Amino acid sequence: MAIVVERKKLNFFERWYLPQIVSGLCITFKNFLKPKVTIEYPDQRPALPAGYRGAPTLVKDSEGREKCVSCQLCEFVCPSKAIRVTPGSIDSGSEYAYIEKAPKEFKINMLRCIYCGLCEEACPEKAIVLQDTYALNSTSREDLIFDKARLYAAGGTLPDKIMKWKRVRDNAELKGEH
Repeated sequence: MAIVVERKKLNFFERWYLPQIVSGLCITFKNFLKPKVTIEYPDQRPALPAGYRGAPTLVKDSEGREKCVSCQLCEFVCPSKAIRVTPGSIDSGSEYAYIEKAPKEFKINMLRCIYCGLCEEACPEKAIVLQDTYALNSTSREDLIFDKARLYAAGGTLPDKIMKWKRVRDNAELKGEH
């Protein structure tokens, strides 16, 4: 057996929807008078919170030399396997031959990167840092696989206390004498 539900009869104003139109216009005028909250992206960028983790990049020391010694810790600790490091060697005739390795190839797949910051924490030389870049875009997937040159271009130089390139000043310091 079906249940019949009687509809409520609408009065004159309800049939013309005037209260609903007036209330909608009131909301529109209230929002019209509020200050603008829209920013003109990309000309204006929102303020980022402290400790923001953006895209990883490689940095050079204050004299423009590579900080990375291709220890591959960043590659091993990366949970998404976005980092690939191919270790290379430094020429034996170079003045920096005492440093064991330098990266022959360094790639980060930004499509796989989850911006966790573990690579930055694992790096003993502080050669990889997370920048405040958050808008990476491209027309192809291959453009979002950053090679060593592109990572250094994005990172720039970052002077710090770790100086792998500085030799010990004299033999006395090597022997432990002061």
